[in-house]
Amino acid sequence: MSERLQTGDTAPAFTLPDADGKEVSLSDHRGRKVIVYFYPAALTPGCTKQACDFTDNLELLTGAGYDVIGVSPDKPEKLATFREKENLKVTLVGDPSKETLEAYGAYGEKKLYGKVVTGVIRSTIVVDEEGKVEKALYNVKATGHVAKIIKDLGI
Repeated sequence: MSERLQTGDTAPAFTLPDADGKEVSLSDHRGRKVIVYFYPAALTPGCTKQACDFTDNLELLTGAGYDVIGVSPDKPEKLATFREKENLKVTLVGDPSKETLEAYGAYGEKKLYGKVVTGVIRSTIVVDEEGKVEKALYNVKATGHVAKIIKDLGI
C-alpha cells in the first residue's frame, strides 16, 4: 500500500496524457495552486457527479487561483468520451500504469460494499504554488466534496 501524503510534503511530479493524448505535467502549473483529485473510473455515477461538480465550480476555483486536474486509471479515449458526454471543463488525465495514483497514496486497499478490495481511493490533494501539499484528503465522498473543498479553502 502506498504512503499517504501529508501537509508540507513535496507533491510527486507527474506527466500524464489528457483526454486528447497531450501530456500534462504538474510542473506546467508551477506558480498556481492545483487541486489534483483522484477518482476510480470515468463514466460511473459517483465519478460523473464529482467531475460535474468540479466543472460547475471551475470558474470560481480558477478565479481564486486554483487549477483542477482529475486523475483516473482510464485511457485518454475513455476520458475524451467522458468529457464529451458530460460536457466537462476540468482537465482529465489518465494513469493506466497507476504509478501516479500510487505516488499520491490514492491506490490501495479500501472497503467497497463491506469487502476489502484494491483500487483507486477517492482522494483530493491541494498543491500550493511551490509544489508542496497544502491539503491531503483521502476516502472523500463524491457528492458534496467540491462544496466542502471550497468552504475549507475559504473561497
